[in-house]
Amino acid sequence: MKLLITGGAGFIGANLARLALAEGHEVTVIDDLSTGYSDNLAGLDLRFVETSILDRDGLAAAVAGMDSVIHLAALGSVPRSIADPFATHHANATGTLAVLEAARHAGVGHAVVASSSSVYGMNPAQPKHEREWVRPLSPYAVTKLATEQYALAYQQSFGLSTLAFRFFNVYGPGQRAGHAYAAVIPIFIDAALRGEPLPVNGDGLASRDFTFVETVCRTLLEAVARRVTHPEPVNLAFGTNTSLTQLVAELGRLLGRDLEVEHRPSRPGDVRHSEADSTSLRALFPDIRPVPLTTGLARTLEWFQSR
Repeated sequence: MKLLITGGAGFIGANLARLALAEGHEVTVIDDLSTGYSDNLAGLDLRFVETSILDRDGLAAAVAGMDSVIHLAALGSVPRSIADPFATHHANATGTLAVLEAARHAGVGHAVVASSSSVYGMNPAQPKHEREWVRPLSPYAVTKLATEQYALAYQQSFGLSTLAFRFFNVYGPGQRAGHAYAAVIPIFIDAALRGEPLPVNGDGLASRDFTFVETVCRTLLEAVARRVTHPEPVNLAFGTNTSLTQLVAELGRLLGRDLEVEHRPSRPGDVRHSEADSTSLRALFPDIRPVPLTTGLARTLEWFQSR
């Protein structure tokens, strides 16, 4: 299968490209390297188009002849979106529209897009079902709601087979620390390996449904292999609930020592608790078995220690 991965030089995209190649797919990556890294793709036998998804000509050249598109390109991070809402909107909302239009005009029949659990926002329900009401708390979350709804609208308006996944706190090897918008697991691992206190925003009781990147990538590839489509968003997580305090304790267990924490103020736009109802996911992908947090965290720690 000829597969286009937008944002393929990023953390999830590079893991996906590597797995797709291993499964025999022909992979093209489009990425402007604004948040991705070319060395994530080093040694991979793929076609790399270095441009923005907002570059219509470059995008059209990348999407031509593809069988399916997995759209991961985005400006991530709630704090980044609060600092610069326009940049996040252009990359995420307008960018998704550009990808779907390019796919439609190129005759690509199938597209998978990455939304986010952040769309639930103020909804306190636990676990969160796709038919629960949404109330985004940040510009980033609004753009992800636009991402998924554009994909679903293209089903109805143009007959494009689409699947909109809501990602929940994806983590794993290749997810870097050391930048302003790093995710919590690489931040914690990096601090622990440096012997520094782990920075915890808030009281440590905020919880997340952490999903290992390999599980996410295998689900994405099964979706394109079977050309799975669905008329509603689908949570891509498996109903786990881990507080930051529990995460610190598990990381300490793997390292064999107690870890010091430094509590900081909670961040505007952050959701307090996030846990997926995985009923729809398990119905659509009954053979997917998630990697447990203990296993995934150990593999992520090994990656950091090997660098």
